[in-house]
Amino acid sequence: MVSEPLAAVRAVVRGRVQGIGFRDYVLNRASFLGLTGYVRNLPDGRSVEVVAEGARPDLEQLLDYLREGPRMSRIEAVDAEWRDATDAYDGFGVGLTRS
Repeated sequence: MVSEPLAAVRAVVRGRVQGIGFRDYVLNRASFLGLTGYVRNLPDGRSVEVVAEGARPDLEQLLDYLREGPRMSRIEAVDAEWRDATDAYDGFGVGLTRS
């Protein structure tokens, strides 16, 4: 079986996404998908940054989860930028965690 090449995505999720468990929601889904990277609140108080690396189909699934959000969220926009994978992360965490 040939493994998928690694890809990376940086997404900024805007709306009601801070103070409602959104980071834990992303952490759980990214970990389930076997992705590496991080999620963190941005200083504007209404957006969250997600940087993730893994197989492209898993990253696309994560983007679907981001567009849905947890029950208490209200997603206004998800801006995603595809990148080359760096293999710089050990697991997936809250805040910037580099290996």
